[in-house]
Amino acid sequence: MWHNFKNPKFYVMIAADLLLFAAAFLGAYLLRFDFALNEAQIDQYLGMLKYVLSIKVTVFFGLGMYRGMWRYTSLSDSWKILEATLLQSVILVTIIFYKFGFPGFSRGVFVIDWGLTFVLTGGLRILIRSAFTLRDNRSTPPNGRQRKRVLLAGAGRAGEKVARDVRDNPALGYEVVGFVDDDPQKLGRAIHGKQVLGTMEAIPEIIAKRRVDELLITITEASGEQMRRIVDMCKQSGTAHKILPSTAEIFDGQVSVKALRQVNYLDLLGRSQVELDTQGIQDVLQGRTVLVTGAGGSIGSELVRQIVRFKPALLVLVDASEFSLYQIEMALKHELGFNNYATVLGSICDAALMRRTFERHRPSMVFHAAAYKHVPMLECNPWQAVTNNILGTKTIMDTAVATGVQRFVVVSTDKAVRPTNVMGASKRVTELLMRRYDGGGAKFMAVRFGNVLGSSGSVVPLFRRQIEHGGPVTVTHPEVTRYFMSIAEAAQLILQAGAMGKGQEVFVLEMGEPVKIADMAADLIRLSGKEPGRDIEIVFTGLREGEKLYEELITEGENILRTEHEKIMVLGDCSHCAGNEAFIQRLQDRLDELTAAAKRYDQAEVRRILKILVPELHSEGECAPPNA
Repeated sequence: MWHNFKNPKFYVMIAADLLLFAAAFLGAYLLRFDFALNEAQIDQYLGMLKYVLSIKVTVFFGLGMYRGMWRYTSLSDSWKILEATLLQSVILVTIIFYKFGFPGFSRGVFVIDWGLTFVLTGGLRILIRSAFTLRDNRSTPPNGRQRKRVLLAGAGRAGEKVARDVRDNPALGYEVVGFVDDDPQKLGRAIHGKQVLGTMEAIPEIIAKRRVDELLITITEASGEQMRRIVDMCKQSGTAHKILPSTAEIFDGQVSVKALRQVNYLDLLGRSQVELDTQGIQDVLQGRTVLVTGAGGSIGSELVRQIVRFKPALLVLVDASEFSLYQIEMALKHELGFNNYATVLGSICDAALMRRTFERHRPSMVFHAAAYKHVPMLECNPWQAVTNNILGTKTIMDTAVATGVQRFVVVSTDKAVRPTNVMGASKRVTELLMRRYDGGGAKFMAVRFGNVLGSSGSVVPLFRRQIEHGGPVTVTHPEVTRYFMSIAEAAQLILQAGAMGKGQEVFVLEMGEPVKIADMAADLIRLSGKEPGRDIEIVFTGLREGEKLYEELITEGENILRTEHEKIMVLGDCSHCAGNEAFIQRLQDRLDELTAAAKRYDQAEVRRILKILVPELHSEGECAPPNA
């Protein structure tokens, strides 16, 4: 605070408060004695004034009332003024009582003095704040342009904060014309002087009537249907629009205009925020060594980012891609400020390297996200699905058991359900592999979910590139559907399932409603400011090798059970139960045969053995060469 002594405004502030303290004390006498003070009362006022001024200014100084900038006075400052004026009055009354006694003093004077001091000092600060706000509102942005007239869609907490941010920061170059909200109780009411002008349906009319330049969507948890409706109305009226990130992307209290971004497809999907049992996850991660395979991939890297939040003692990152491993290392070091990690560049199929890694670092929990996942690619190279997805997983599991890992989470996929391709069958086998380790020290579990928006090899980045190049956007079939969730949501639910697992479960993540890929392509074209069929064509190319029209999350014979988490379910009885010795022996025998077939690059034999291991596998046969 001492640097304030060099600021001339500091002394102006104190002088102004001293005048107000004196005026409040005089006003208390005048009000108490009906503006007719006799000579004794005037003498009493003048005699007490030195005590009043010294006590009040000392309390204000001690409570830091001169540290702030008056132009930014807020509700919290009003509470501080209330606290300071109450303390002033208590100290003043106490000194009067012990020094003079109360005979001859009116108690009402001190009560009125407290009220007037609070009103006058608080009023001065509000007056200064209002003057600066008025000046800022009349000024033009620094770049000399006219302010953009914006309409806020959503008159809730986030909308209030954005409106306040716009009001207090003229450099943003915005002017709020009002709000729209579907809550009928908010209609006609005002926030920071800006009225709720109507419901969402009135957006086009309000935009035209109020000359709105841009719509800011300040609903942090809007449904997909609601978001589509708002975006469509903006498109129809030709108005630019931006959205605040969801509460999963921003910390509470940090909502601001600077966080606004363009609407993306995930907003139209309408996935709600994941509520995590943070204490349960912290219990299994905090202060422990955690190993993540495929740590540089889409799911693996997001898992790493989420795990850091729970303060592990050490993170061991395993990945076969040098560049991917480098990227997540740089993110940990420079973005997240986390340095307790070790990088292991190598394949999960390298048993010696995995054994050395596990023995050196002794992880207590493993998240196994390393896998080949590109369906058409693995259809033509099925031996790689066997080598990496199945045998690599077995290597990691064997090593985990041998080195005392406590929890092991397998990242699976909905393509493991009634698979029509080698990739799905390989992931189904990895789920079945868990049964071999029943009763050991480690708790094994699998987490099964659908497609992840924006992950490597996913359809959304492909569509965006096609749109950028002017199209066409290629969709395999008009009726093909898929389940989707965000990368962050998938990673959070994997962590949650890993903390909940008791061993041998196959968890299924709630994926909501399946989405038509053709509809997704049309939505992405519209989000780019173009019209499907007119500006960008959608072309149907036919299903690729191993693809099916729709995905499932459970297969015949599997019972789905709810868990304590609303977005996580668990499979009940299954056709291959833990402890079935005959099944485990058959699995081991077939794995030996599968390994031999993969080493010979025998596509037909690999498919035949996979069919035995996964009877529900329905495949069209060998992959034909592209030019055959």
